Amino acid sequence: MTQKPLSSPATIPQGELFQLDSPLTGEIRGERSLMAFPFFALSKNAWMKPLAYATPEVSIEVRPSARGVATIYDKEIVLYIASLMATKIDEGAGVSQDFIFTAHDLFSVTGSNHSARSYSRLADALERLQGTQIRTNIEAGGEGEEGFFSWLSEARLQYARSGKKGEKRLKAVKVRLCDWLFRAILRDRQVLDYAGTYFQLGPIERRIYEVARSTCEGEKLEIDIKTFRLQIGFQNQLSNFRAAMRQIVAENAIPDYHVDMVEEEDDAENAGKRGRKSMKAKIVIRPRAASPALGQG
Repeated sequence: MTQKPLSSPATIPQGELFQLDSPLTGEIRGERSLMAFPFFALSKNAWMKPLAYATPEVSIEVRPSARGVATIYDKEIVLYIASLMATKIDEGAGVSQDFIFTAHDLFSVTGSNHSARSYSRLADALERLQGTQIRTNIEAGGEGEEGFFSWLSEARLQYARSGKKGEKRLKAVKVRLCDWLFRAILRDRQVLDYAGTYFQLGPIERRIYEVARSTCEGEKLEIDIKTFRLQIGFQNQLSNFRAAMRQIVAENAIPDYHVDMVEEEDDAENAGKRGRKSMKAKIVIRPRAASPALGQG
């Protein structure tokens, strides 16, 4: 069968002068560093305070835009873009930092409804992703960066007019991925797939899954609860995080992983006010296939 020639721009109807990167045909995937470390606010509402994470090896500073810090829900867009890019690389196709996709496919992949409110939230999310400022010493693609960058250096909603009243209809979303993340995906190839139920999880559960997925490959992970709280990016008090972890452990709903919290008296801090005994705790995460029976170490 003779293949039809590609349409020239002159023969493409007005409003169709772009080639879509969607729909996504591969799995949802994310870059390992974005899974392991807290770059996003664990909030559905605007988070206006800066975020910071620091260890002897890794430093992260995140500054809010006028609409706040990009949230774990805004991160869905970054994961979608990373997945489009990873699929292109797998197929041997050329990749650039520019991506054009439909909001309809984004919503379908992430499980969002297709309501007018979702489209309004999309505009807000894109603004936060473009406005949030990040500085980190994590290198990407063999290169480091001084100063701040944003997740998206460009973000636009492309509309067309239709009908007698000329009503706007969203045609596509056009974004430009930041240099740092583009290099990480293209050169480092540290891209991991996500569980299909990830988008059904709450903010803390999402981060627990990401930390487990990026650091717990075939072996259990044991980590002090104070350190784990920082890596998750939980901004409230440790006592609140401990209470949240007890509930998450009881629900046992983290995909692919079993999470437990081991608590015991902390002798070094027993002499507290009013005779209260302090409890120390550690988080233990195991891949579900390797989870031991109760009572085993």
